Amino acid sequence: MKEILCSQITETIKELCIKANKILPDDLVCRIKSGYEAEEKDLPKSVMSDLLHNLDCAKELNIPICQDTGMAVIFAEIGQDVHIVGGDFETAVNEGVRQGYIDGLLRKSIVRDPLDRVNTNDNTPAVIHTRIVAGENIKLTVAPKGFGSENMSRIKMFTPSATKEDIMDFVVETVKIAGGNPCPPIVLGVGIGGDFEYCAYLSKKALCRDTVERNVNPFYAEMETDLLKLINETNIGPQGFGGNTTALAVNIETAPTHIAGLPVAVNVGCHVTRHATAML
Repeated sequence: MKEILCSQITETIKELCIKANKILPDDLVCRIKSGYEAEEKDLPKSVMSDLLHNLDCAKELNIPICQDTGMAVIFAEIGQDVHIVGGDFETAVNEGVRQGYIDGLLRKSIVRDPLDRVNTNDNTPAVIHTRIVAGENIKLTVAPKGFGSENMSRIKMFTPSATKEDIMDFVVETVKIAGGNPCPPIVLGVGIGGDFEYCAYLSKKALCRDTVERNVNPFYAEMETDLLKLINETNIGPQGFGGNTTALAVNIETAPTHIAGLPVAVNVGCHVTRHATAML
């Protein structure tokens, strides 16, 4: 049985928090560049140019790509043949978040209680999603989530009579309601199936998928492509100023569901839908 020290988990989470907030994944950078090339009018083209310039500046100055360094969302896949030693897993993860946000000079945005609103001053606790999987490794993904986009997310409990078109209408409606609030061009994670909370989990997980990859099911892959086209026809455009690039990608994840239900969640990500992954 492989042993992994909690100190390794802490150090890895710390590094991922900093990396995710400062370096956008290559696939999204390419999508933004493609969006710049797709714009025909001066204003949206100028906005897309500014977004690319912002990424370059963040890299050159070693600073976050967005001032909202988000709530730390952690996806952990823990191999069943791993023995975690030297502490407990969740404490190790939160210590990594604490160190990452303090040492990385990242904005601390978490309050200890939703109503008394007192800041914890270290961006903990994180939201931690843990799965036990086969193997002897731990895969950690840190996905900092800003709330300009998170606040635009929605969930709807459809009945089984709902059609593909009904779901697509709901997704597009969500984008129209959001308008320029989530700092478009956006990335959409769509979760279909499961139950109330699981479809929301799927939608957040979908945001961490490489935007080059389409859903493995051809039916949903086509749905992703069709939704992206419909969304980019809304003319909301970069930062809400109009244009051809309202969304960079639509990623759909699905799960089996109950015979009486059809839950759908749309998690909205901004143009810097950040995530970074490491394997221990």
